[in-house]
Amino acid sequence: MRTSNPTLSEETFEKFARQGHFTNVAADRMTIDGTANKTGILLLLAVIAASFTWHMILQPGGAGIAVPIALGGFLGGFILSLVMIFRPSASPVTAPIYAILEGLFLGAVSAIVNEVKPGIVPQAVVLTFGVMGLMLLAYRARIIRATEKMWLGITAATASVCLFYLVLAFGRAFHADWGFFMWNPTPISIGISLVVVAIAALNLVLDFGLIEDGADRGAPKFMEWYGAFSLMVTLVWLYLEILRLLAKLNRR
Repeated sequence: MRTSNPTLSEETFEKFARQGHFTNVAADRMTIDGTANKTGILLLLAVIAASFTWHMILQPGGAGIAVPIALGGFLGGFILSLVMIFRPSASPVTAPIYAILEGLFLGAVSAIVNEVKPGIVPQAVVLTFGVMGLMLLAYRARIIRATEKMWLGITAATASVCLFYLVLAFGRAFHADWGFFMWNPTPISIGISLVVVAIAALNLVLDFGLIEDGADRGAPKFMEWYGAFSLMVTLVWLYLEILRLLAKLNRR
């Protein structure tokens, strides 16, 4: 069982197995319910933080303060994610901080987009959680299975998306006009967004599978926070891609 999410992988659990962290003591084991509860906590912290920068953006002159805070949140969240990848045992402390920092970033981005297209953010939020719910139901019903072939396909697709965005960022640095791929409401651009949203959604299935696998194998308790953090990474990506897709559709 693997996932293309860089924060959560089979290698993470293999490392703990080698270090003897797996346990049969129920109180010290990672559980699916515990991971779900901690995911809820992280989402709540992100929403509270997002409401702060959201309201700040709406205040006269508030953007001058909110935007630097949001950028700081993005960079801080990225640094903390690297810390957790290399030291998952720190996640009970760093995961809540990560959620707050990401919330600051998402709140500002959402407010700016919503100013241009009113009502688009609630739609993106509902669709994000709707997609997550559908993926969870499909996984629990075993309609979608996290098989080796699926892992290979989703990993390759996710890597291709990352490479695509890196090429666009590289071109932008050299003033290449490739923005039509990102925001212009052309059929090709909308099709690309639909594909990326589908890839992000399928990554959730792989994350569910690996979290279940870790719980079954007796991963240490702190991995509940790490699993919740990993789900947050995928959900943030999914939300931003859905927001981009809705922005394109609204422009049409």
